[in-house]
Amino acid sequence: MGQITRVKASFVIGFEAGDHCIWPQGELVHEEERIIFVGRGYQGRVDVEVDAGHAILSPGFIDMNALADIDHALFDSWPAGDRRLGLVWSETYLKQHGSVFTEEEEKFRRQYALSQLVRNGITTVMPIAAETYKPWCEDYEDMAQLAQAVRQLGLRAYLGPSYRALVPYTDGRVIKLFADEAKGIEGLRHAVTFAEDFEDTANGLIRAALLPARIETQTERTLKMTRAAADELEVPVRLHAAQGLGEMEIIYQRTGKRSIPYLDDIGFLKERTFIPHAWTVPGHRHMPAELGSGDDISRLAANGTSVVYCPIPTAHYGGGLDNFDAYRDKGVRVVMGTDSAPPNMIHALDLAMAMTKTLTADRSSAQAEDLFRAATLEPARALGRDDLGRLAVDAQADYFIMDLDGTHVGPHADPIRTLVMNGDGRDISRVVVAGETIVQGGEITTVDTSDYQSRAQEFMEKYIASFTESDFKRRPTNELFPSSFPVK
Repeated sequence: MGQITRVKASFVIGFEAGDHCIWPQGELVHEEERIIFVGRGYQGRVDVEVDAGHAILSPGFIDMNALADIDHALFDSWPAGDRRLGLVWSETYLKQHGSVFTEEEEKFRRQYALSQLVRNGITTVMPIAAETYKPWCEDYEDMAQLAQAVRQLGLRAYLGPSYRALVPYTDGRVIKLFADEAKGIEGLRHAVTFAEDFEDTANGLIRAALLPARIETQTERTLKMTRAAADELEVPVRLHAAQGLGEMEIIYQRTGKRSIPYLDDIGFLKERTFIPHAWTVPGHRHMPAELGSGDDISRLAANGTSVVYCPIPTAHYGGGLDNFDAYRDKGVRVVMGTDSAPPNMIHALDLAMAMTKTLTADRSSAQAEDLFRAATLEPARALGRDDLGRLAVDAQADYFIMDLDGTHVGPHADPIRTLVMNGDGRDISRVVVAGETIVQGGEITTVDTSDYQSRAQEFMEKYIASFTESDFKRRPTNELFPSSFPVK
């Protein structure tokens, strides 16, 4: 028999009759990676006792759009005009450039990003990273290194290299797309090989997925090939689509259809398929009438396709679902993604609630329990995993403890509403994945992170400075990214 651990807390979020339930003064017992008891009054053998005290013990969050990168929102979510164009590759840079970062720097940014995710109670991730500092996109070796970082940290992940057949660039007047379908097909080949090599490895912590880059950077051929490969490999697939008006105009001009109907018509939309953002649909207040009418949301529902709601980046970039409840009311499974740094899932849940209530003017909208399910049960079900997203007998021991003693949390009421509305990722003190403690006392236990903050700052500064070379005007950093106030 393996080691048996019992964890006690003021509130244990258990699972019965197909949904979460709350055990005040509850207990969670697991034998290594497998949960064997949830409730009160366990009478069996216990090797390790953990008393979390005044805290919430919750199933780990599942992040379906998890940033495995150093975020760029600090420098690219606010520029306008030709400064915005300056963040896109110039024609000169497009024709001749290499990687911005060394292999060691790339390795570090993955390690750092993963450590940030797990600190926020995220125990299962489907990563995403920028392509702007790559020669073209990710490849097999990139993802193999990420898999190594996942193993070292002890996280659970659905992995696959991103790939694209077109890249955006600018002539200094407009943004264009440069096509090289052969590179997109080669990228898909790398992704398929990675899936074959890494599916169900690292004692089951690593699973494969096909993760093509945004829809406008794909050709119809690469999309159809992706769909066929995902079906043959029986792995999930994620594609960013309907995430902005610029993309919508490109796809409409290219196909005569909006992004979601186009994907539906070519057979791309299915179960175990995830569409991050998906907010530019008919009926949204920002959608131009000339892009047609119809019910794109119902198309997603009819195909069993999940929408990944990422309220933090969509709010930063001026978009967002209209609204969380409207998608669910039409039968769409909505799952959560952070897609930001820091990847604070609790903040994402709170922001999703606030955005929905503001849009609907209805205080009863975006209930905390629905949002919590969207970060736990719903993504697990969409992945076909009844052993994740819940604390139940025979489920994986993936959980976190959020302390309620902080004065900033204030008095608690219902634990789920308290978690969503008053909590924060920084209140998470312990994180366990497959029975192994990864975070204890708020600190990573599996890898040394003592120099991470200084190295992350160096990475960010080099990242920002790199845009001078790719900018069509080659402006210095202080001109391309001016300070918010004068620096004295």
